[in-house]
Amino acid sequence: MTLSFFDQFSITAYLGIPLIALALTLPWILFPAPKNRCLNNRLLTLQSWFIQRLTHQLFLPMNQGGHKWALLLASFLVFLITLNLLGILPYTFTPTTQLSMNMGFAVPLWLATVLIGIRHQLTHTLAHFLPTGTPGPLIPVLIIIETISLFIRPIALGVRLTANLTAGHLLIQLISTAAFHMFFTMPAASALTMILLLLLSVLELAVAVIQAYVFVLLVSLYLQESV
Repeated sequence: MTLSFFDQFSITAYLGIPLIALALTLPWILFPAPKNRCLNNRLLTLQSWFIQRLTHQLFLPMNQGGHKWALLLASFLVFLITLNLLGILPYTFTPTTQLSMNMGFAVPLWLATVLIGIRHQLTHTLAHFLPTGTPGPLIPVLIIIETISLFIRPIALGVRLTANLTAGHLLIQLISTAAFHMFFTMPAASALTMILLLLLSVLELAVAVIQAYVFVLLVSLYLQESV
């Protein structure tokens, strides 16, 4: 029983095709492409409004140099939100519960922000390792601490996204299993458990959107330090 709870996170294949590849391809199929015409349908209008608002909130405190990343981060945000939401559906696979995939997302984006800072503002980037007015004996300790904190950033990005989504999926499966087994013996308790499961599912929808937003927001904050 314990192992079956974690079976939903194992990468499986169907007819030799890894399901994780299909899960990564599906979000791009769901979103319609804008047409070259004056009027669009309601779905395209809502999609454009949603992306514009999120992009505005992400890049509001950033200068013009960081606005070059708007297309990449906005697309990645929509991609993450769609992956997380699709993973809540029954009999689906959530790629963002895999730590290796989340680290594959986090490390290149973090490394790009570091390289941009080194290229354009080398002195300002190095100044983060040693705050102004630091006493002499504390200089080596602070440099080591700031270096460790810099390299922990991509790990924190990947682990945060993985842990939150994995915990939510496990809670949903545990409560749904309990409700099913209590249905014939304790119907009243099973009904209350189903209500709790419904509320948890709504909460998991919010977590799916919030965690994707937090991931991209932290990347934009790292970029803000570099540009």
